[in-house]
Parts: sequence; C-alpha cells; structure tokens
Amino acid sequence: MSWLPLSFGAPMVLWGLIALPVIWWLLRLTPPRPQTEVFPPLKILARVLRREETPQQSPWWLTLLRLLLAALVIAALAEPVWNPREKLPTGGAALALVIDNDWAAAPDWDKRVATAERLVNDADQTGVPVVIAFTAEKPNAEIGPFDAAGALDKLRATKPRPIPTDRPAVFARVAEALKSLPGASVAVLADGLAAKDDEAAFRALLGENVGHVLWAVPDRIAAIGLTATENDVDGFRLTAIRAPGDPAPAQATAGAFDDKGRRIADATLTFGPGETVATGDMKVPFELRNDFSSVALDGERQAAAVRVLDENSKRRRVGLLSQTEADQAQPLLSPLYYIRRALSPFADLVEPSNADLADAIPQILDQKPAMIVMADIGTIPEQVRPRLTEWVENGGTLLRFAGARMAAASGDDDLLPVRLRTGERNLGGALSWTTPQPVAEFPKTGPFGDLTPPNEVTVSRQVLAEPAPDIVDRTWANLADGTPLVTGLKKGKGTLVLFHITPEATWSNLPISGSFVEMLRRIVQLSHNQGSIAAPAGQAAAAALAPYRMIDAGGTLVPPMPDARPLTPAANAPVTLENPPGLYGSEAGVVAHNLLAADATFAPLARPAFSVPVTDVRYAFDEQQHLKGPLVAAALALLLFDTLAVFWMGGVFARRRRAAAVTTAALALVGLCLFGAVDPVRADDSKPGDDAAIAAVEKTRLAYVLTGVPGDDSISRAGLEGLTRFLVEKTALEPGEPAGVDIDKDELAFYPLIYWPIDPAAPMPDQTAIARIDAYMKQGGTVLFDTRDQYSTGLDAGSSSPATERLRDILANLNVPPLEPVPADHVLTKSFYILPEFPGRFNGSPLWVEASLDASNADNRPVRTGDGVTPIMITANDFAGAWAVDANGDPLLPTVPPDPEQRVYALRAGVNIVMYMLTGNYKSDQVHVPILLERLGQ
Repeated sequence: MSWLPLSFGAPMVLWGLIALPVIWWLLRLTPPRPQTEVFPPLKILARVLRREETPQQSPWWLTLLRLLLAALVIAALAEPVWNPREKLPTGGAALALVIDNDWAAAPDWDKRVATAERLVNDADQTGVPVVIAFTAEKPNAEIGPFDAAGALDKLRATKPRPIPTDRPAVFARVAEALKSLPGASVAVLADGLAAKDDEAAFRALLGENVGHVLWAVPDRIAAIGLTATENDVDGFRLTAIRAPGDPAPAQATAGAFDDKGRRIADATLTFGPGETVATGDMKVPFELRNDFSSVALDGERQAAAVRVLDENSKRRRVGLLSQTEADQAQPLLSPLYYIRRALSPFADLVEPSNADLADAIPQILDQKPAMIVMADIGTIPEQVRPRLTEWVENGGTLLRFAGARMAAASGDDDLLPVRLRTGERNLGGALSWTTPQPVAEFPKTGPFGDLTPPNEVTVSRQVLAEPAPDIVDRTWANLADGTPLVTGLKKGKGTLVLFHITPEATWSNLPISGSFVEMLRRIVQLSHNQGSIAAPAGQAAAAALAPYRMIDAGGTLVPPMPDARPLTPAANAPVTLENPPGLYGSEAGVVAHNLLAADATFAPLARPAFSVPVTDVRYAFDEQQHLKGPLVAAALALLLFDTLAVFWMGGVFARRRRAAAVTTAALALVGLCLFGAVDPVRADDSKPGDDAAIAAVEKTRLAYVLTGVPGDDSISRAGLEGLTRFLVEKTALEPGEPAGVDIDKDELAFYPLIYWPIDPAAPMPDQTAIARIDAYMKQGGTVLFDTRDQYSTGLDAGSSSPATERLRDILANLNVPPLEPVPADHVLTKSFYILPEFPGRFNGSPLWVEASLDASNADNRPVRTGDGVTPIMITANDFAGAWAVDANGDPLLPTVPPDPEQRVYALRAGVNIVMYMLTGNYKSDQVHVPILLERLGQ
C-alpha cells in the first residue's frame, strides 16, 4: 500500500506470520493428565495435603502475549523502515559528486552534507567508487576515486568557503577522471546561483562518459548580499541585492560595527514586490560614521552579507588648484592658505607639481581625488575639459571659488552650477550706495541647512549669477539682500559647487571664520573617493598587503586563514582562496577586499540541456527511521514480562506474600500515624492562595517582573525558560517553570532571584511596590536589574539613556548598598564555571554587585563578606535576550556581535548567578580547607 510510510528491507520474512496459528496451537498443547493411585493408609493425608495440579491450558492473555512476541520478532527480522526514502540511482562505473561549497552554500551546508551522505551510502550499497570534488577548493585538490568511507571522511572534513565557485576548472578535472569510468552517475549539488562560463563548464562535465545525472539546487534562493556602501553627506547608504523571481516584498536590517565589534548604527532595507535591489540609510553623525569598520545584514549567515570598510569610506582625497603663485613672504594672501587650513584635519590634500593647468589638472585626476578645489580659475583649458567633465559625471565634486579671473571670464561655463554675469559686484566701496552684506539664514534644503549663519561675516565683493527660474533651487547660501553666496548643482553622479567670493579674506571675512571650515566639511562629505591610486608608469607595483582580518563563509570576521596570501591592491582584484574577502594590511592601515562588486547581481543557475536521464534531488535531512531496533527492544520487554508471569504462575512469589503483607501493614500504620497527627478540626483552615504557595515552594523557580510590556514579558519568560533548560542539562539542579510576578500583589519570598528588565515604556512602580521590593531584598532575596542598553548601567553620572534614567528613579527609593563591578576573585566568577566576564546578548557592560566590606584589601575579598549574597545586581547586557529560546530550543534573538560562543558564555553566566544565589559564598570558604586539614591532622 503506497499510502503507508513503511517499507521492509527483507519483506519475504513476513511470510513467517503464517506460522502464528501453529505457534498458537503449540502454546495451547498441554501434557496428558497423570493417573492418580490412592494409597489407603495415606488417604487422610491426601485430604489434608494440597495436591499439585497441572493446568489444562495456558491463560488466554499469556497466549496472546507470546503470539505478539513472535510477531514482533518476525517483523524485526523483516527490517522495517518508517518514512522510507526513495533510493537514488547511483549505478554505473562510479558516482561523481560535484558540490558547490562557496559562500552561498554556507547557510544550509549541513543539509547539503546530509544529502551527499545519502548518495554516498547508496553508492556503497551498489559497490561503486566515489569521485568527490568541491568547486570552491584548490583545482589540484584530490578528488578520488574513493571508497565510501574515504568519500565520507572528505565530505565531513570540507567546509564552505567565503569565495565564488570555480566550476570550469573543477568540472574539467572531474571530466578527466571519468574518462576511465564510462557510464558513471554524476550528482551536481549546486548553490543555485549562476557563475561565469557555466555553460562551457557543464558541457565539459556532462560529456559522453556520463550515464545518469542527479540534479540538486535549492528550492528558493534566499540569500541577500551587500554590494555598495556610500558615506553621503546626510547618512551612510547601503545597497543590497537579492535573486530575481521572488514576487513577495522583503525587509532586511543591517548593523554597522566598529573595529571592536560594537554595534553603532542600524538601517532597514526594503525590497518591493519583484525588486532585486534595495537601499537603506544610517542617519548618524559624520564623526561616528568614520568609526565604521564593517557593515552586516542581520540573520544572514554568509559572507556576501558582510562588507568591510577601509579609508576610502572615511577620509577623502582633495586636489587643490590655483593660478596664483604662492608668496612665501605673505602666506595669508595665498588663495589656498585658508583652504588648506580648513581641509587638512579631515582630508588628504594633493597638489600638482606644475602650475600650468593643462598639466596640473591631469596630474590631480591621476590621483583619483574625491574633490577638486579651484581657487580663482577663470578659464579651463579645452584639452583637459572633457576629462574633467567625465570625472565630475562619474561622481567627482568640483568646488570653485570666484576671483578677478573668474569675474573677467565668460560666465557661460558648463563646469559652473549657475551662469555668471561678467564682472564683479562691489559692496561698500567709495562709489557704491550699498554696504557690505551679512549672510542670511541657510536654506533648509541645502547641505548647510542645520548650520547657524555666522553673524560676524560680511561680504564686500562677489560675482553675481544671472537670474534664472531654478536659481533658488541651486542656491545653498544667500546674502541678506538675496544674492547667492554659494550655489551647487548635481551633474551626473557628481556635484558642482561655487563660492561667489574669493578663498582669501579680500572679498569677505568668511574664509577666516569657523563657519568656513564647517561649510567645506559638509561639501567634502558629499564627495566620494574615485578608487585606489595606481602606481605610475615605470615604477614598481604597489607592495602586497598581508591578511589582517578575514570574512569566513558564515559572515564572521576571523583571524587570517592558513590559505590566505598577501594581496596586491588593484581596482578589480578577484576574490580567491588565496585572497578571501576581508581586510589586508596592519593596524597602521588596511585595504578592504569585499566579496561582491558594486555592479554584482544574483542570477539563478540555468539548468543545462541533458542528453542522459536526469533525477531531481531535494536538499533534505534523512528522515527515515529503522524500526528493527525498537521492535527487538519491545520483544525483549515482552519476553521479560512472560518470564515474570511464568514465575508468578509457578508460585515463586508466594513465599514473599507474607513479607509483602507485613510491609503493607507497616505502611498503613505509618499512614495512620501521619494522618492521625493532623487535627481534623483544622482540615478546613486553608486560605486562598495556599495552593499557589505550595506549588511555588515545591521546586526552585526563577522569577521575572511583569512589566506590562508584552514584548518584554515574553522575552523575559523565554529567557528564563532557556536558562532553566541549560541548568537541567549542565547541573544537578532541576528548577520548575519560570514564574512571572506582579510586584504589587504576588508574594516575592518564594523566589531566590527576580529578573527585572528595565523599560522606559513600562509604568513606574508605585511606592508600595518599591517598599515590597526593598523588604524582599532585606530578607535575603536578590533582584537582577537589566537595562539592556549595552552601554552604561546607570551608575555613572554621564549616562543618559532612557532605561538608565528609569533605573535611577527606581533605585532612588530603595536602600541600595555600595556597588562595584564583579571583582576578578568574586564568588560569581567561580560558583560553577570559571568566568572572567558576564556577557548577555550584548558584551561590554560590567555586572554590578554589592561592594565587599574590605574592598581595598584584595586578599580579604570576598571571603570576609560573610555567607550572604548580594541583594542587587545590575547589568546592561540583556541576559534574557541571550537566554531566550523558542519551543524547539532555538535562540530567538541574535547576539551582538553574532558569535555563538557569546551565547554559551551568557548561559554560563546565568548558571553562575543561580548557583551563587542558592549556595552563597561556599566556594570562597575553600580557602580554609588547608587550615582545617592541618588541624584534623593534629
């Protein structure tokens, strides 16, 4: 029957079930009854003595038990299999396994290994050798043929790599190995993503020596990768891609991390229906963005979801140009003097060696700057104008300052944001009716919108823009009379900016003000470096950079791998096994080498045209279960029961009845004594809530405060459930289910530890609740406050997070003892595990406890603090978030950074806290053991 998920390895054995009636008949067969001879002198004794009788037939239930035992043995010998899988065709001269172990295979690598193991086991049953090759390993790696054991060893020893596949080279080696194995079966376990030269690679693999193909690709390509990061003026922009063909919208969150792994900022990227590209912004200050070391997508356990950053995402290269010779005797009159002073703190300045613009502009462009500053350059030479225009359209920022030369030149210049009038405007001169003009409020739509206009700045001369309908949109700063001071225009991917004054203090005192520095800083933030600088012709290539931090296949920054080699910086350096993605260089400076290029896309793997039979295979774990073992165990259990039944029927246990009766009487007597000691008058004196109290004290239970915020309460309960599971697995303690307590109503004395997550959105406890908490702490209980904000626990005066402020309000009404971070020799560090720190979902905040009595003397701490425990603990590492698990025992929330070891240490920290609460300072008392042993010896 095909609908039954059951099969048999030896179905012919089931014919033995026909013998069950014969077995039944044999079990029913009894020997003839013996003939009785009466001896008269013993007739009286015959009436007195009990006669031994042989039963005529066995009881029906014993017969049924033995028939069931025989049926179980027959069924076990037939080797039944529950939920059997279909045996895959692995015949021919050999089985060739070609497996993609690139970055895209990392998230479900275990499932791919399980699928490959099934194929190898099927090949072992048919007795064919196995050729096994991986597309992200070295092309000269050993591929076999292996026997089944050798193939499984190689399969289990191989891990996914954070690099793309190299199918052409690997497929060619497999095809060469199959020339001596005609008619082999080829199993292609692909990642589902297309790669370069796939068509030629599959044509070489699936040649004339292949007899059958097994094709396995994922049901859905769910990978999301980061392709670009841009440090814009108003935020840090991320670009992510996904594979086409998914009509449903999707959302991903990303985090930015510094070089110490601390999360600094977050962004959300949203894919619309059918969209393959999504962008997101991190709205953080520019100074904080310069601390970004890497960006990663949450929940994506693969290398494409991580992007490392180098100096190209931070400081900009800025080229400086001027047609005025520098006067060494009067540097303050140099048109570039104030520009250098303003830009040098946050930009790398480059200048040409030749003052001729025809040579100077190409020299600057060869340095691939993010921005070029031109001080009073009127006319740009025609021979360099096309290249300069192309540089701007590709993303460069051209910043120009007015002056006498620009005022005399033609104002119709396509490298200016506005068209200019010829000549200059003089404000406040001897022949002028006007006075120098101050700076007006900056337009909110421009990059200076959040800056305060400088009241002390005035402008006496300027070049004027021709009136135009869009002049307002192009104006970034105005004078009080409405004339433009700074104008800007997007040109292609780049930006044109013009200051309508000179960069020195002749037309205005703006260049000597602090606002000038801030304005230039904002313009620099608009720019982007155009790439790495290539070595000039005739010079040696750039020195190779040693591996510094690598991205593994799971998307984690790790130390350099053994196969990693120094990287020679280049514009399009490929990601290979020798140069995996990551950072290259040293602490003095690094270069980012990322997996995905800015123009990368995900395309599904095209299924090749097969000329041989093809079987589709799904990636899945082996769910079939062999029932032979359970059936044999059940048969042995029935055999044991049959033996006990025979002993019982034979009277073996009859002699024990008296002893059993005595034991029963003794137990009844004890029960009567116990029940007799109870006053029947008080039998109905129970009070409401007694049942809950009895249930609370039957087992040790951890408790958490019900804050009234559903998300917080569910995470707290899931966290304590996860910690309870871990305690049961790792210790002799078996706590009961966690309890949520209402500090206004519930009795708190039943619980040794109460976990209190601080949420500013939760209602502030009233004075009655605070008083109950204070009494609980005085009576020996401990409250673990968790602000979950990762940074400060609220004990430092400079902390100002909302959770910290709420904690301070709560503690203000409690009798809080002096606190200190857990010392290195505190009992908490050794109550069960040896722990140097106490991380949670975050890592970085200390765990605060009651200060030792003699904290200044390290030798006397914490032994002399008594056997009590601290009544209060404070952390900001979100313990419950790290402990929280779902019904399957899987973590609910990721750790920050996403490190599985951090979750293990968080659970160990919870074990130490619980053991410390239940046992006190017994670990510290071990220091007295040598003295006690010495006294006992005397």
